[in-house]
Amino acid sequence: MARKSKIEPCCGPEAKDQDCCKIESLIAVDERGQMVLPKELRDRANIRAGDKLALISWQKDGEICCFTLIKADALAERVKEFLGPVLKSISGF
Repeated sequence: MARKSKIEPCCGPEAKDQDCCKIESLIAVDERGQMVLPKELRDRANIRAGDKLALISWQKDGEICCFTLIKADALAERVKEFLGPVLKSISGF
């Protein structure tokens, strides 16, 4: 039986490639609270018009210190991978 490859973090203390995280650009927030991701970054991340992104906040000492964006489809897939075995064991499916 083939083993699933372990998903390794791209950043953080467990990451193998410590050069993976970098400042890509500075983004301004306009008076309506809107931001624009630069086209080059959208292209590299394969983000297209109409894509849904989940915004995940990280807190430290009760304040948000950073955000992570992940495509909603990718997040849903990760949740299924994580919860699927748990749900199957609970429901007996």
